[in-house]
Amino acid sequence: MNSTVRSEPELEAHHAEVIRATLPLVGAQVDAITTVFYRTLFGNHPELIRDVFNRGNQSQGSQARALAASIATFATYLVDPQLPHPAAMLARIGHKHASLGITAEQYQIVHDNLFAAIVEVLGADVVTAPVAAAWDRVYWLMADMLIDLEKQLYVAAGVEPGDVFRDVTVIDRTNESSSGVAVFTVESADSSAPLPSFLPGQYISVGVRLPDGARQLRQYSLVNAPGEGMLSFAVKRIDAGDGCPAGEVSSWLHQTVRPGDTLEVTLPFGDIVIDTAATTPLVLISAGIGATPMIGILEHLAVNSPDRRTVVLHADRSPQTHPLRARLRELGTRLRATTVELWYEQDAEGAHHGLLDLSLVDLPTDADIHVCGGPGFLESVRAQVLAVGVPEERIHIEQFTPTDWRVDACPV
Repeated sequence: MNSTVRSEPELEAHHAEVIRATLPLVGAQVDAITTVFYRTLFGNHPELIRDVFNRGNQSQGSQARALAASIATFATYLVDPQLPHPAAMLARIGHKHASLGITAEQYQIVHDNLFAAIVEVLGADVVTAPVAAAWDRVYWLMADMLIDLEKQLYVAAGVEPGDVFRDVTVIDRTNESSSGVAVFTVESADSSAPLPSFLPGQYISVGVRLPDGARQLRQYSLVNAPGEGMLSFAVKRIDAGDGCPAGEVSSWLHQTVRPGDTLEVTLPFGDIVIDTAATTPLVLISAGIGATPMIGILEHLAVNSPDRRTVVLHADRSPQTHPLRARLRELGTRLRATTVELWYEQDAEGAHHGLLDLSLVDLPTDADIHVCGGPGFLESVRAQVLAVGVPEERIHIEQFTPTDWRVDACPV
């Protein structure tokens, strides 16, 4: 399911001049623009907020910040190609879109409502014909690259664009009461159409019909080894607190779903995966529920590459809140070249006390490093990894929120 951004985006000189001149203005107003955009979009298409978009992220404003960050990053690159290519950002968005079944036709809907919002916020006297044409060009350069990427993903999955949803039967559920995590294992509800394999580190979207009739989708990491004909995914129950609402979908899954029930899931997607053919060392760094994709990677290694050198580093509040801790310990006994280091904020035997500190670890210089956790954790670890001299291209960061990794969001 790997795909790449194929073409180099180019912005004509006269458009680039306009973008350079107006980027500060648009950047200063981008939160207002995206707020008006989503209000207009959902007013014109209420089915999108009901059945496609994450209502929790919308209520917190994190989806708007994600859109703002992606457009600003892309436009800035177009006017200064010496900056890092936004391929990684586009790949992340493309995989997320594929996991939601997004198709090319929906980009026109976004375009029309976005440009209406730009005019409403900035005013028609500012958004002149040349300004509108330049930003229109930026939008379609980005959209066309995403459409091409998503087409590649659908082709690789062997499906028509958007045809990613499958009915599955829950065949097992296990619970960790202390960490608030439940693991659901599903198989195809249609015995003639088994579920596909996947790459270690990928995720699925799970769709649920909530009591008010809304169909909400959330992504959950796969925690089983690929190739079993089943998919296992871990769901942390999100309780209300710290200004964030309770998770709609996680609460529904925990309270409602039992073995024998039917769910709707998508085919697996996700670009932060390990190279299964590589023999170089791996370093897996996680915090909280960020442990889940790492468990999936370790399950693959236990079956296929138990002698591949792997360093597992995890940080949490306590052993009790550490998701899938017992599973990690069991995997450690099967992986002959794996070491595990733990950090807990509470004192615990066999673990470091406090926050994760890479100065206490001997990192392999040729390792591929995968990191997953909350925004603050990602920022801290990325800085630590770069500080010890690991090249940027060897750092692979997975984020569960829809925002740039430097922006806080509620995990609903």
